[in-house]
This record gives sequence, C-alpha cells and structure tokens, in this order.
Amino acid sequence: MDAQKDKYFARNVIGVTFAEFLWGLGFPVIMESTFLQIFLKNLGASDLLIGLVPAILMMGISTFPLLSSYLTRNYERKLPLVLGLHLISSLSTLAFGLFLFWVKDPTLILPVFFLSYVIFSMCIGLTFPIWLNFLVKIFSPAKSIQGLSIMFTAQNTAKIIASLFIIEIVEYFSFSLVSAAWIFLISGILFLVGSLCFLFTQELVSSKPRTFREDSFFRHTWKTVKEMTSNKNLIKYLIGDLDHYIVLTVIAFYANYATQFFGIKDYTAAGLFVCFIYSGAILANITLGTMNFLSLKHKFLSTKIFNLILLCVLIFSPGLTGFLLTSLLLGFCRGTRGIIYSPAIKKFSNRRDATAYFAAAPLLTIAFGSGFPLFFGHMLDRFSHLGHGAYQLMFGICIFFVLITLIFGFLTDFNPQQEVTH
Repeated sequence: MDAQKDKYFARNVIGVTFAEFLWGLGFPVIMESTFLQIFLKNLGASDLLIGLVPAILMMGISTFPLLSSYLTRNYERKLPLVLGLHLISSLSTLAFGLFLFWVKDPTLILPVFFLSYVIFSMCIGLTFPIWLNFLVKIFSPAKSIQGLSIMFTAQNTAKIIASLFIIEIVEYFSFSLVSAAWIFLISGILFLVGSLCFLFTQELVSSKPRTFREDSFFRHTWKTVKEMTSNKNLIKYLIGDLDHYIVLTVIAFYANYATQFFGIKDYTAAGLFVCFIYSGAILANITLGTMNFLSLKHKFLSTKIFNLILLCVLIFSPGLTGFLLTSLLLGFCRGTRGIIYSPAIKKFSNRRDATAYFAAAPLLTIAFGSGFPLFFGHMLDRFSHLGHGAYQLMFGICIFFVLITLIFGFLTDFNPQQEVTH
C-alpha cells in the first residue's frame, strides 16, 4: 500500500498544494489574523470580544470534529467528505462579504460577523479531523512530512501574497466597509475554488477488512476518549502541545499592543506582521519539513524554545524590529506545529484510521484552548488602566505556561513501540 501511495505522491502533492494555496490566499483575513482584530477594533469591539474570536474557533474545532468523526466512522473513502465540507466552509465568509456591501445599520456588523464566524468555525470543526486523516492517508509514513511541508509552504506563500495585498488595501482605503467587503468576498471565492482542487488527488482504499461500527454517538465518543486518556504518552504530547494555543492568543492581541502603544501603523500590523508570520512558517516548512532537519521530538521542542524567546521580546523590546522578530518566530512555531501535529497524532493513535483521534484530541484541550484567549481578553479590559503593562503582564503569564509545556515535551516519547490496529 505504501508503495502505491508513493506512486501517486506527485499527483497528491500537486492537488493538495493548489487547494491549500488558494485557501492560503484567504486565511490572513479570517484565521489567526491581525487584519481581523484591527478590523474589529475599528468597529468598536472590546478586547473581550476580540478574545472571543479565537475562543469561538477553538470551540468549533474542539467540539464539532466529534460529530464528523462519528458520522464518517464507517466510510473508507474520505475524499468526497473532504471536498464537500471544504465547499460548505467557504460559504460563510463569502456571505459575510456580500452582507457588508448592502448593510445600512453599522450596529448590525458585529453581531452578523460573530454569527458568520460561529458558522465558519463549526464547518471548519466538521472538516478538520477528516482533512487531517485524509492527508496522512494519501501519503506514506516515509513521505508524510515531506508532502505536508510542500503543501504548507505553498499555503504560507499564498498568505504572504495576500498579506501584501492587504497592506495596500488598508493603507489606501483604511478600514472602509467597501474595502472590507471586497476582502471578505474575495476570500470566500478563493476558498470555494480551492476546495475543487481536491478532485485532482488520488485516494487509495485499503484491502484489509474494515470493522463496521454500530455504536451510538456517545458510546463512540466515550470509547475514543477513554482509549486516548489511557495513552499516557499521548497525554504528555497534548499537554506539551498547549503552547500552540498560547501562540494563537498572542496573535490575537499583539497587533493591538503594537498599534495602541508603540506607534505602529494599522496597515503595518494588518499586513507586514502577517507577512513575517508566514515567512517564519515557510522557513519552518523548508528547514524542518522538506530538508527534514531535527528529529520529530526536537522539532516539537523547538516551538517551545522560540515561544519563550518571542514572549521575552514582546516584554523587553517592543519596537518595530521586535514586533517583526516576534511575528517571524510566531510563524516558525505555527509552521512547525503544522507539519508535526498530524504525523504525531497518527503515530500515537496506533490506528490505521485516526479520524476519531483527530476529532477527540481538541476536546481534551478545549478548556485551555478556548479559556486562555477569553481570560486574557477579560484581563486586558479589566487592567486597561495599566496601559501596555497589562499586555506585558499577559505575556509574562504566558511564559510560565510555556515552561510547563517544555517540561512535558521533554517527557514525551516519540518512538513508542506499537502495533497498528483498526
């Protein structure tokens, strides 16, 4: 089977690369976005509401994967599901862009945005585990990281292109509703077209017999969670992976920290910061992915080291150079996590089809993933009288949590002796 997968390696890389390239052109607008937080701030959103954006996303990708895992548990072929869910996910962004063209009452914009973002997060949550399992399924284990790194390099290159475009739009038009409408609308169209590129990929069906499962949703979920929580090595990995949510929290707030207190222009934070984030991700994809420097464990540990460095930079060197270095390191951490997460979960799952693990893993970290940005959004509002000191307090607390993830990263065994089962 692995030899057959390698036969289609080039075709599958091209298919998923074009899909993710087009999605990458829209990502700087809607996910892990400095554009989005500044857009919301210009509409009068509080820090708590801005913190609600990553919290909603985390809730979506932590809870709805369970439903998609259950509904697809007896489907060997994942391609039709990946295609259909990607198409549905694109529609909420497209619809919000259309809404901005005709809205007359500005007070409706924030409620409608959050409604559309809830829908987008739900759809991404349904898509996420099936997409991850599809990616590790179409590539052999030997070429999985290489294939993913090529795909993510293309995605992050697209994000840089989109970020440069955003710089020009925001600098010229500021955050006018018409310019924002065009940005959201074009992003939705790119998501839609990119989804169709999955039709080019080739998915192989295993010749091994597959057990048909008739258990209920709650039994299916409970069985998976119980199995995962008994896997001590996997739990260590998931605790070590919590620095991923710290990175998302920093991305959600540091652009406003820069623009409000250190004279950074809105268009610089909305565009140039994002360019550096994705440049860092590309650097990680090429060095740790395509060139395959470092072992899987050392790749994992590097995210915590760089996370500690960038948090110190935000506290002690918050000038333009410091913010750009921070952006680069945030991107490196995100890029590294992107190429190791699915192979690691697949390895620890001890399963041929790891969809259930991809679905349940975010559930085990949902309290931290959603609570962290909400807590700090509330804290920033509560301690706003401290000015930039409130942000520095937040970054200091983040350092403490990253040190904990570093310890668990060291404790994780990335070479467990397991026999692959169902």
